Amino acid sequence: MQTIYTISIGLGMFIAIIFSALVFLTGKGDAMSGGSGVRTTFKGKASFDDFMSKLTLILGISFMGLMLLIDVISSHALKK
Repeated sequence: MQTIYTISIGLGMFIAIIFSALVFLTGKGDAMSGGSGVRTTFKGKASFDDFMSKLTLILGISFMGLMLLIDVISSHALKK
């Protein structure tokens, strides 16, 4: 159990760093403007912004899931 906990902590730190860098580097600064522009793509191909948006969502969900796993592992370790 200790090995899984240690690997999870390391993976969580890695995901947190990548997630934070992605959010800071790709942030547009207009999150509070309340409006959203209409984006069109040529022949329906996904643009770079769409890819980064999906990557940010995936990293955020995986980070939350990993933190829940770490919480469950640590709570089981404290019971013993």
